[in-house]
Amino acid sequence: MRVVFFGTPAFAVPTLEALLDAGHDVAGVVTQPDRPQGRSRSQLVPPPVKTAACAAGLTVLQPEKPIGDLFAATLRALDAELGVVVAYGHILKPHVLEIPVRGMLNVHASLLPALRGAAPIQWAIHNGDGETGITIMQMEAGLDSGPTFLQRRTPIHPDDTAATLGARLSDLGAEALVDTIALLGEGRIAPTPQDHTLATYAPKIGRETARIAWDERAEAVDCHVRAFDPAPGAWAVVDGAEVKLFGSSVVDRDAVNPLGTVLSATSELHVACGSGTVAIREVQPAGRKRQPVSDWVRGRGIAVGARFS
Repeated sequence: MRVVFFGTPAFAVPTLEALLDAGHDVAGVVTQPDRPQGRSRSQLVPPPVKTAACAAGLTVLQPEKPIGDLFAATLRALDAELGVVVAYGHILKPHVLEIPVRGMLNVHASLLPALRGAAPIQWAIHNGDGETGITIMQMEAGLDSGPTFLQRRTPIHPDDTAATLGARLSDLGAEALVDTIALLGEGRIAPTPQDHTLATYAPKIGRETARIAWDERAEAVDCHVRAFDPAPGAWAVVDGAEVKLFGSSVVDRDAVNPLGTVLSATSELHVACGSGTVAIREVQPAGRKRQPVSDWVRGRGIAVGARFS
């Protein structure tokens, strides 16, 4: 099948590669522009999908936004039968969705109608869900509201972070998308409308969203830290300075100590929550790289009795 692919981050790369491995004709790839990175912001870095597409010799389009007559005409010229969208990062207008004759499929990282929106992986962990998955959905004007074709499930493990769960869902999504296209080509699958009354949402994560609330129980703080690992990083303030915390686990579920107090500082920080205690194994103080807690302790960055807020 002749396909146009929309995607930007590393999460989308396995799906692009799976389409090529399955023998589909990828007419073109639409991804976001190269962006400046690093402290100096002087070097433009291509998105992972562009790197993969160029390696495969594919045509790459990088509009600042996928709008306007010129973009629509360029997309039509690709003459794609089907569009595939995986974490592209822009909302596509209805007239763009209608350009491929079979419409566009979206690889969404949740079991729709649960967790519609921009950050389903992070919110699944944050909410303490035991399971999530991938949904292949027909795109329409609404927010992740289109009819679905196929779902694949995976458990959320107690030590999963957004990175580990995202990697698993990325591979699962690639498999599910290729299977869906095969079934569509054989006329063996039809879309199923979502039950909109069951919809929940996974909004974009802002800086304040990632701040740790120490009055929560230890299980909730643990989920919060793992949900925002590696980005944007769950954070708190100690001695007037911000620090990001990673590598959490629950040490105790019932102990009650002053909120945010560091009870132990060795290779781990044990920090008091509303009820119970969490262990933290890695930190990133403001302006520094992510590092083991043991290095921070040796550098006298933290000690027993310090208080996070």
